[in-house]
Amino acid sequence: MMRASGTVGFQGQTDTVSSPRLTNAVAASLAVAAVSLCLIVALTVLSTKATMAMGLPV
Repeated sequence: MMRASGTVGFQGQTDTVSSPRLTNAVAASLAVAAVSLCLIVALTVLSTKATMAMGLPV
């Protein structure tokens, strides 16, 4: 099988597909989502511990 002329595989020149502003916006939104998830998990654990410490009403 013959290669088409001009095909160099992975060694060719790469082109950027997104702007740096878009990349930074996506990274910032992922960071905010990760922090939010950590806060939700921490609040869930703390509220569960507080609920278990109260005991069951009889």
